[in-house]
Amino acid sequence: MNKVVKRMKKPTPRFFRQLRNIGLTAAAVGAAVLSAPVAVPAFVVKLAGYLAVAGTVAGTVSQTAVENEEDVNE
Repeated sequence: MNKVVKRMKKPTPRFFRQLRNIGLTAAAVGAAVLSAPVAVPAFVVKLAGYLAVAGTVAGTVSQTAVENEEDVNE
């Protein structure tokens, strides 16, 4: 668990920062569709759920990427 905390505190490479932001945006769009007060077709709700989960996972995994692996292993 300590290694995960160290990884999260290290700087994230540019590509993974962009991927994280895209993932968070996708999660926000999915959550917005899921919480919309209007009736939407079932497949749209299902797609929004998948989008929210995929965006959350992409954002979380991207945050743990580091430029130099040796810094974390110390």
